[in-house]
Amino acid sequence: MERRTIGAAALEVGAIGLGCMPMSWAYTGSQQRGDRSLRTVHAALDAGSSLLDTADMYGPFTNELLIGRVLKERRRDAFVSTKVGLLVGDQHVVANGRPGYVRRACDASLRRLRTDVIDLYQLHRADPEIPVEETWGAMSELVSAGKVRALGLSAVGARAARRGRADLYDGTIRQLEQVQQVFPVSAVQAELSVWSPEALERLLPWCEARGVGFLAAMPLGNGFLTGTLTPGQGFEPDDVRARHPRFTAEMMAANQPVVAGLRRIAERHGAGTTPARVALAWVLAQGRHVVAVPGAKREEWAVENAGAAGLELTGRDVAEMAGLPRARGSWD
Repeated sequence: MERRTIGAAALEVGAIGLGCMPMSWAYTGSQQRGDRSLRTVHAALDAGSSLLDTADMYGPFTNELLIGRVLKERRRDAFVSTKVGLLVGDQHVVANGRPGYVRRACDASLRRLRTDVIDLYQLHRADPEIPVEETWGAMSELVSAGKVRALGLSAVGARAARRGRADLYDGTIRQLEQVQQVFPVSAVQAELSVWSPEALERLLPWCEARGVGFLAAMPLGNGFLTGTLTPGQGFEPDDVRARHPRFTAEMMAANQPVVAGLRRIAERHGAGTTPARVALAWVLAQGRHVVAVPGAKREEWAVENAGAAGLELTGRDVAEMAGLPRARGSWD
């Protein structure tokens, strides 16, 4: 698989990673099975998807424990990315960026992951009660201590901005400029896909200009861009899509032309090319510093996603994708 470099630390990963969150958190709990998830992670590594992206809050904790079972056998094959800064309570999530907590959380993640070093340690969300520079300073100490190789930042959620606020990544860029004065940012993780391209306007150029890697989260649009979801199919109560404004029956039907366009392009590339691979290839085409991190719960999906690294879009493909209808949500 094609290799890409993460930030100033010059850490190499495959162009397609594996988002491990769906195996333990936020998506269809009845389909979350430990043994199948383990096979999926192994299949992803076999296919060249070396970046395994997790967080201590997924589960909470169970996702890191799952990845740790794989790392015990295959640490050299994996690039481990986990996150800190969010605590899961009873029906709520809160930020904690206190330096002492960050240090303890890192040690706990290392134990669960069964490794002595985390390749990329990301701040999941800044704590509004703690200056972000203090949190980042504690994270930089973990690099000095040899517990972490590089630091990253997860972008602030963009949903509110889609309802009309301009410059949706302004807050993230301000945070990045603050923490960059303390210790180099190696990667930023934010949503980027055919139906959520907002990061292209300011956030991605900010990263590119500074040699910062970009981890494209949700590159398959929470599964919609795979073309395997049916309008009105419904989602389990614990599934984040049950409350997502683009996954009502009405909006799923309205957004079918987006999938139809991806399917037309896939058909031109022949057997084995799927809408998902086309969507991922579009993400990778946005820059050499971009790594796509699709989530997957099944082996076949992980292998299918990894194959997108070998798909080259033509000028005609890119033009057609640029002309696809704007995705709609119930806020529109």
